[in-house]
Amino acid sequence: MAKTITCQYENNDQLYQFIHTNDLCEYPNLLVQVFSSNADRNFLVQLQTTIKKVIPYATVIGCTSAGEIYEGRIVEKGIVLSFTIFEKTELKSALLHQSYYENSFEMGKGLAAQLLDFDTKAILVFSAGSEVDAQSLLDGIYKSNPELIVGGGVACSDGIHQESYAFTEEELTSQGVVAVALQNEQLHVQAFSNNKWQEIGKTFTITKSKEMIIHTIDNKKPEQILKKYLGANFSKDLPDSGWEFPFIVHRNGEKVPLFINAVLKTGAILVNRRISEGEKITFAYPAIDEIIASSLSNLKQLAKKQVETIFVYNCSVKKRFARDFTEKELAMLQSISSANGFFTQGELVGGEPEKPKALGHSLTYIALSENIRQKQSDRKLTFKYSAPAYLKTLSSLTHLMEASHNDFHLLNESLKVSEQYYKSLFNTNTDIIFSTDLNGQFKSINPAFEETSGYSSEELIGKSALKLVMSEDVPRVRMHFSKALKGREQYFDVTIQSKSGEINLFQIKNIPIIVNDECIGIYGIGRNITEQKKIEEKITELAYFDHDTGLPNRVKFTEQLEHMLERAKKKKRTLAVLSIDIDRFKIINDSLGHFVGDMVLKELAYRMEKVLPSGSYIGRFGGDKFTVVLSKDIHVEEVMKTSKAILKEISNSVNHKGQDFFVTASIGVSFYPEDGLDKHELLKNADIATNRSKNQGGNRVTFFSNEMNDQAMSRLELESYLRKALQKKEFYIMYQPLVDLETGEIFGSEALIRWNHPKLGLVSPVDFIPLAEETGLIEEIGSWVLRSACKQNKKWQALGYENLSVSVNVSAYQFQQPGFLKEVKRALHESKLEPKYLTLELTESTMLKNVDYSINTMHLLQKLGVKVSIDDFGTGYSSLSYLKDLPINTLKIDRSFINNLRVNTSDIAIVKAIITMGHGLEVKVLAEGVETKEQIDLLKELKCHYAQGFYIHRPLMITDFEQGLKKPATLLK
Repeated sequence: MAKTITCQYENNDQLYQFIHTNDLCEYPNLLVQVFSSNADRNFLVQLQTTIKKVIPYATVIGCTSAGEIYEGRIVEKGIVLSFTIFEKTELKSALLHQSYYENSFEMGKGLAAQLLDFDTKAILVFSAGSEVDAQSLLDGIYKSNPELIVGGGVACSDGIHQESYAFTEEELTSQGVVAVALQNEQLHVQAFSNNKWQEIGKTFTITKSKEMIIHTIDNKKPEQILKKYLGANFSKDLPDSGWEFPFIVHRNGEKVPLFINAVLKTGAILVNRRISEGEKITFAYPAIDEIIASSLSNLKQLAKKQVETIFVYNCSVKKRFARDFTEKELAMLQSISSANGFFTQGELVGGEPEKPKALGHSLTYIALSENIRQKQSDRKLTFKYSAPAYLKTLSSLTHLMEASHNDFHLLNESLKVSEQYYKSLFNTNTDIIFSTDLNGQFKSINPAFEETSGYSSEELIGKSALKLVMSEDVPRVRMHFSKALKGREQYFDVTIQSKSGEINLFQIKNIPIIVNDECIGIYGIGRNITEQKKIEEKITELAYFDHDTGLPNRVKFTEQLEHMLERAKKKKRTLAVLSIDIDRFKIINDSLGHFVGDMVLKELAYRMEKVLPSGSYIGRFGGDKFTVVLSKDIHVEEVMKTSKAILKEISNSVNHKGQDFFVTASIGVSFYPEDGLDKHELLKNADIATNRSKNQGGNRVTFFSNEMNDQAMSRLELESYLRKALQKKEFYIMYQPLVDLETGEIFGSEALIRWNHPKLGLVSPVDFIPLAEETGLIEEIGSWVLRSACKQNKKWQALGYENLSVSVNVSAYQFQQPGFLKEVKRALHESKLEPKYLTLELTESTMLKNVDYSINTMHLLQKLGVKVSIDDFGTGYSSLSYLKDLPINTLKIDRSFINNLRVNTSDIAIVKAIITMGHGLEVKVLAEGVETKEQIDLLKELKCHYAQGFYIHRPLMITDFEQGLKKPATLLK
């Protein structure tokens, strides 16, 4: 059963008394929601400390509010704490800062990664700060789990302090989000909301925007629009006024509110969610009658359910303009079950089957019950509401505005009819003629335009003129359109696609339409110049392009290479030139004839173009020879990858009259500037490399530099072997003893992977581990090492070495994967090894990638019982700044400090400092790389806890390690 009791905070003594009177310290699954009208940071930090001190194991989330809801009643300028006791539901909370993520969508995905598990039924979310796009945040959560039920709200400032806050028991943020996951598959959760909007006045178009900032509306500053339609005082009362009169944008068939948070110095406006250029917006006002009807319907539906507690998130503006209904609505909720929450600046709600939404002017609530048997309630409750006079007046005003809105649309229709009189001016013209509005949407077209485009006027009027323009021409057309709007005639060529798919080139003249000294649109006149252009292009094609393949010929390619070299020299970039020669192509020409040979070359040219990366340029030099220049990502590995892709495409069979033919190619590569500074030298050296490929049998790639060629081939060969090593069982694990310096006994081992390849022999981990990380293979390899090490350690324990532990290295890539924790649980479950005997070794760089995520994962490992060690300590960049916050068990001193450890050296001072720091932090210290007895003696003297290294013993095979366990003294000699 889920039970909520609530307290209005007065002071710490009163809070202590309330908690102890209700025995709240006794419950393991206690959720505390804190809502405070006081947004003073110091006060909130003090309140956090108080709560954590009295109920340290409770899960706490809270935020600043514009009023609180206490047992179905409104509280102004207070602080309310609701305590929900769960019997079966586990809780998990998190706090994320917006600055740590690229955008709010990514933060939502990060939140889901930290909180959501298979048994998560619902999540409560409180966001704070104007940088957080609440809807994008919800979209990120929804992407991770579409079936999740979400409730919550956006924090408010108190009018005195500028910032709003969201917080847990330990942290708080003014630009971020807090959340708590309710984990119980049997938990019964329902989400309700009611928000209905009535659009007012004309429709506007967003003409310039970025993220959550609108720079222009209908090509005007938004500040001008607001002053014209809502008055000068509207901006002064922001953000409150922005929540009373939002914009509405239509998305996916829904009316989505767009609340105005601030007017910027530039005249732009900051809104509460991302908005795109071209979207249509309209002013809006809440439809009061519909909201009341929807709310009563929801209440009747909820009253039939078994409900144990209700979390309420209500709109602060709704409380102001419809307070009477808000009070009655909350009282009705309280009659169903305990109803507590806060007033927000945006309500977050949703769940299966609906996608979560960021709303406004809405009452949202989450109804919960741990009772599995959801039988229908037998309560007899009545839900009615009689609106007071002022609310009836507002309702009438809403209807009046709706009628005025309809009249406005009728007037627009009348204006469209009047425009038809002007069509007689251009209906008989053989050139295409059209007019557009300020947004570039067609207002009229002549018959010649309809005939040429294949579209009727009904299909085009009201649509963007860019619909007919090829995508590559759009930026240029927009530029000329913008200049015409400023009063200057424009001439340009543009490609237009007809309805049937036919493409024609037109020479266009844009003329501004001026009325009362103001531009209200554009006239356009166009002449078809397609045939004229074709003649010009044919002449160019004959001079610069290969007739059979359509590729640039030697002349054109060489010119382009020269241009690319000039750019590369200015920007100090690298280029690669590939010379491609089809092997033994003369056989196809001699046996099938030159016509078939040309068809095959055309097919091969198409295949090569298909696999070339962006920034490439390919040409045919004649016969069976092609040349390519690459200009992006010019590294040996990337060039080899592209070359291999070309060889693969060429080697696929070519079919002619039902018969398959196979050809291969030889490729030579030269680099600018290493292998040549001009086009002639680069082409010559690429040819030399091609000849080497052909002399070695063909179907291969040769770099002009033998050193680069060997390097690329060696790496690709190693990668190929590595992908099959695990499958072929070429990996094995050796175990290096870990010794307690005080007792001299072996207490554990470090598992070290080794690779014995049948051709290469023993491959050093220094060579293959970075390659495994780069290719993503490290996740599978690391998982195998972890499972194997846990199983082997359990076998040794079964032989009588009960307290033996094992340490396993974890790569940065492996540790940052969302499923890492489950891999650890899987390894422990399969091996039946107790978690306390497993230590995971992490490098400092592993944690620096995402400190918050790393610390959270380490906490979860510690909670599981697994120990955490920091490997190679002292070699990172910011060890001391975050070390105190890390939940670790062991520090491993890097071998670089142990190698030269002697009396009266600087290394002994560093080692002593690390050991002293370890003692101060109450963590164990292990020295790795111990090679002499002098080092052992010094470490003992410095009170280092553990050691490993060649002096004790090198890494051992399983049987040798077992012998060492039987005779531990031999390992210390």
